[in-house]
Amino acid sequence: MDPSQIAEFELVRGNRAPVEAPIDLLVEVPHGATSTADFTGYAAQLTSPLPDRLIEFFHVNTDTGAPELGAAIARHFVAEAPTRTAAIVRCRIPRTFIDCNRRIDAPPADFKAAKVTPGLMPWITSVEDRVLLREAYDAYVDAVRTATLRLATDGAMLLLHTYAPRSVDVEVGPDIVTDLHAAYLPDVEPRWPLRPALDVIGRDLEGRNHAPIAVVDALAARMRLLGLEVAQSATYPMHPSTLAWDHALARPGRVLCLEVRRDLVVTAFDPFVEKRIDTTKLERLAIPIAAALHRWW
Repeated sequence: MDPSQIAEFELVRGNRAPVEAPIDLLVEVPHGATSTADFTGYAAQLTSPLPDRLIEFFHVNTDTGAPELGAAIARHFVAEAPTRTAAIVRCRIPRTFIDCNRRIDAPPADFKAAKVTPGLMPWITSVEDRVLLREAYDAYVDAVRTATLRLATDGAMLLLHTYAPRSVDVEVGPDIVTDLHAAYLPDVEPRWPLRPALDVIGRDLEGRNHAPIAVVDALAARMRLLGLEVAQSATYPMHPSTLAWDHALARPGRVLCLEVRRDLVVTAFDPFVEKRIDTTKLERLAIPIAAALHRWW
């Protein structure tokens, strides 16, 4: 498989950072396959019968704007601290087929407890597809692991996501696209709960908080100036069925898992099509997020 279909790595070095300096901030975007081409490139290689118009679910479910926001945060991070280095790892594997932020072999009950979609989607039925996608998944996980080995001893990670504005409760199955269209009818969509502008995913099911408190407090203070709410695990818990859990436990207090509402980074939120990034909105969020991350140091 073409490596460009698996992961992208970008290093962003401050203008006074040593060439061989370790990474201070690693931004991971595990749901970074956000373009129509990402979807069609994988769909063309699969033999499993896919649900009709599955690409519409892809556009509903992928983290539109997260790669661009991650890159902007990294730029502002090193601009504020020119001796530091940041890096972005972006997954190019559509979570519509396999989710690179999931423990693939976890039982379905774990995904339900975590309030997340499955690791391997139910429409992936052929052995050949499972092998192909698992190899791509393993290659991406290895790329992230390799990047973490380059972290400084006091390095930190930002696990960045975007989510749809409302919590739409639809079962993932063969009728997913039809059910989503029903959920997004003009007279139905407003009934779904509006999600927070930003949600820090840090608390586990036992109530323990794995988020970096000083960073979260700084983030909340800066976002209040913009009139935006920063919640803590209002939508999802930090759960062992996700690979974010491994990062949080491996680096206590040095991992921030952040969800950003998608309408805050796109020109207009239309759930079923590829969306355009609004650079003005993006910068409005990237600057205070990058500033808050410096509280780690």
